[in-house]
Amino acid sequence: METTRVLFCRLFFVLYLLQMVTPSSEQFMVKGIKGPILAPFGGEVELSCQLSPPQSAQHMEIRWFRDRYTQPIYLYKAGKDLYGETTSRYVERTELLKDAIGEGKVTLRIFNVSVDDDGQYHCFFRDGDFYEEDITEVKVTATSSDIQIFVHPPNTKGLIMECHSGGWFPQPQMEWRDSRGDILLPTSKSHSQDRDKLFNMKMTLLLRDAHSGNVACYLRNPLTGQEERTSIVLADELFSQKKIWIIIIITLVTVLISSIAFPSVVFYCQQEQVPDSDPLFALDAIWAEDMIVALWVLMVFITMLISLIYFRMRDSNRDARPNLGPEAMELADHRLNS
Repeated sequence: METTRVLFCRLFFVLYLLQMVTPSSEQFMVKGIKGPILAPFGGEVELSCQLSPPQSAQHMEIRWFRDRYTQPIYLYKAGKDLYGETTSRYVERTELLKDAIGEGKVTLRIFNVSVDDDGQYHCFFRDGDFYEEDITEVKVTATSSDIQIFVHPPNTKGLIMECHSGGWFPQPQMEWRDSRGDILLPTSKSHSQDRDKLFNMKMTLLLRDAHSGNVACYLRNPLTGQEERTSIVLADELFSQKKIWIIIIITLVTVLISSIAFPSVVFYCQQEQVPDSDPLFALDAIWAEDMIVALWVLMVFITMLISLIYFRMRDSNRDARPNLGPEAMELADHRLNS
């Protein structure tokens, strides 16, 4: 009987030591918000986590951190908020709501959300030697309604339009559409990021043929699905300059070619009728050749002059109306139509 009692005491002592050395993983679990949380740029976001089963966490260490455990963005320990150990860029930007800490629930509030706040957040609880954590994903979003369409003066290629918009995150989807909602293929797309890491978008469209009706620039945030757009109304008169210049160039080229061809034909006919022994034949031949060369040089000069005048006029028009937004464009169309 004595031996049995000794053995039982020894077994109880060993089990107690094992319990002290290896804490049970069933003491509690940490449950955070599942799925990504959308955080508006410049606004606030709240991240909550809860102990399961519910129990008081007032005596526990509660730590929120991003990539590194040793760089907390918020630290609560021994019933106190330890601001001195917080990562510098989160100082005065975070707050721990502890209204339900007696039930094991805390909420981290982040103010003035920036693009750098996008990513994973670890919610960490420690009670003695036992600890658990959960991870919550934050997605920063920014949408802008500031969309501008710039229309360049028509040239020989057609009508060039540019759509500009800034203040987006993540990079938005961007496209041109006509009045029927059909997608118009852009000539080019480009983007850049400002000092806040927000995306500035630019998209160009070249309309080679006359296009009347609405042309709209659409941007869509891929996370929220929010869509913004602006449109302008194009009038056929915008394409008339291109047609006029084409007619002028064709007419001038035709006149120049005719001016060169006619003396050549006349000279050829005279050459057939006048014998080579005629003393004036050589002079006429030299004169005709000089005239043909002079006309060719004149044609080249006039062509260059026309091109110079055309590009000067195009640049002056562009300087006079560099940024034509939707309202100004609609007003111009109204004046053309009236």
